Parts: sequence; structure tokens; C-alpha cells
Amino acid sequence: MKGSRKSAVGLICLFALATAGCSTGSDDDSTPDAAPTAPSSGAPSASATSYAPYVSATTASDLDSAGSPATYNLAFVISSGSGCTPEWNGSHAIDDSTVASRVSQLTEDGAQVRVSFGGASGDELAATCDSAEDLAEAYGEALDAAGGATLADFDIEGDELTDSDSVDLRSEAIALLQEERTDLKVSFTLPVMPSGLDDDGIALLQSANDHAVQVSTVNLMTMNYGESYDGDMGDYAVTSAKAAHTQLKSVFGLSDANAWRGMALTSMIGVNDVDGETFTLDDAAEVRAFAEKKEIAWVSMWSTFRDQACDDDADSDDAATDCSGVDQEAGAFGEAFAG
Repeated sequence: MKGSRKSAVGLICLFALATAGCSTGSDDDSTPDAAPTAPSSGAPSASATSYAPYVSATTASDLDSAGSPATYNLAFVISSGSGCTPEWNGSHAIDDSTVASRVSQLTEDGAQVRVSFGGASGDELAATCDSAEDLAEAYGEALDAAGGATLADFDIEGDELTDSDSVDLRSEAIALLQEERTDLKVSFTLPVMPSGLDDDGIALLQSANDHAVQVSTVNLMTMNYGESYDGDMGDYAVTSAKAAHTQLKSVFGLSDANAWRGMALTSMIGVNDVDGETFTLDDAAEVRAFAEKKEIAWVSMWSTFRDQACDDDADSDDAATDCSGVDQEAGAFGEAFAG
């Protein structure tokens, strides 16, 4: 993920959730950002790193509320497999009353929901919709079904990340959606390595710039690096964030501070999908402390329903879907990420 710096004229900012404003492209942190915008009423302060875990959009877990999340990432909206029709996890209609009830429950204490489109399974809608207008409408249906959510996350990985046609179509559709919904905040969730974002990820962000998408946050998936990365997962997450930070400054022309504030970090807790990778509670505490120091926008994890010890075979090398595979109290990762 590599890219060239855009000129200050017509620059599309990366707008952090808690602060806003473009830099002139200078790397001198002592230079004030151009035309800063004050946070809206009730927004968190610039120093606040919130906790926003991924949760199932269709199935409640007793562990969802551990750490008192400020935002829940609803996983996932994908194509039904029939044209441009969105569904939750490919199994529930977009207007399913179960999901509507779940959203109401998650938000009853003041938390928000962020609708996450894509993920590792199924087809992201940009791969099945024929036009940007249809795609924007499909995205809007999902946001409306989630109680009129004003936060949208696009988790793009695998084949979807390398398909330049769907990348550009998605960017065009998101720009249309933001014209209609001026309060819509957009994040992109992208794979990362300790060396940073790869070329495909950078190309996606450049496409968003080219189509005038206002990006609030780039969420880094600090996980599943490969079998050669069998060391400390907390250290890898920090190293990945530092490398990506330099890239975000370049792509979006941001100051040092605003590049941190436009970043989020998501870890896969416990035993990961790659042999040798285990993310521990100590790693979670390390990531949280780093995020607070750098004023990163939010930290997240995959996922609340895995935030518990397994009933048996806790030392298994295989990642489980409903438990972490490490010794822990239920909800302990949520508490560690919340700080």
C-alpha cells in the first residue's frame, strides 16, 4: 500500500472522529493545521481513545458489553448473492427484525453502532452491484436498517482488495452516499503488516481520495501476519501502526498528530488464524497504552463472542469462533482494550 502526496489545493482530508482538519502537507509538527474544524457537541475530546469491538449483527452475546464500548462494529453486511441485495452475514434480510432489536439493545445505554460492510467471507456489495447509484442505495438500506447509523466501516480484504474495478466503484458509491448523508463518517478496515499497508491498501485509499470520499479513520487489522511472525503480537501491532502512520501522513497530507488520530487498531484476540500467533491480555494492555499515548481514534477486537476461555483444549493451536483459546476471565479482553 504505497502512494504519492496530493497537493494542498483540493486535498481530501482524513477526518479523525474526534478532531478534523487538513495539513498543508508539511511534516513539521509545529505548523498548525489549516482550517481546523471544532468537534461537534458531545464528541469525545481529542485525547480520548474509544473502545469499539466487533459484534455479531444477528446474535447477542453476554460478553458484548464488557468494557462498556462507546461503539459497536456490526459484522457484516455482504451481498445476498443475488445482484445488489444486501444481507446481514448472507443469512438475514437487511430489514430483519432480529437485527433491528439487537441494535436497539446495543444502543440503549448511549453507545453507537457502526455498520461494517465486507469482511473475509462472502461477496462485498461492490463486487455484485452494477452501478455506483445502486451500490450507494444498498449501503444506505443497511444504515437505515441499523437505526439510521451514521458510521460506516468498509472491511476490504482478499480478492476484493485487489479488484481495482470494485475498489473504484465503491469509492464512487461512498462519495454519493456522503453527498446524501452529510453526517456519515466512513472508515476503511485494511490488512497490515509490520512493514505497513501493502500496495493494494494504499491504492484503495488513493481511490477514495480521487473520488472525494471523506475518510474518518483507517482501521488496521493487526493480525495474521504469516507464519514467520511468531514473536510478540503486541510489539507487532505497535510496529505495524508506526509504519502505517508514515503512509497515512503521505497519502492524506496530514500532520503527525492527525495521522495518529485518523487511525484505529483491531486485534484478533487469543489464538489467531495463523500458526504461532497468539494475542494475549498483556498484548491488549500494550496496544491500549500505545493507542492512548498517540491519541489513536479507537481500538477494537475480533470479537466479543470470542472473549472467553474455551471449555476445553484451551491450548489448541486452532482459532475457535466462540472462545479465545487462552486462559482468561470472561470479558477480560474487553476490559483491557477499554483501559
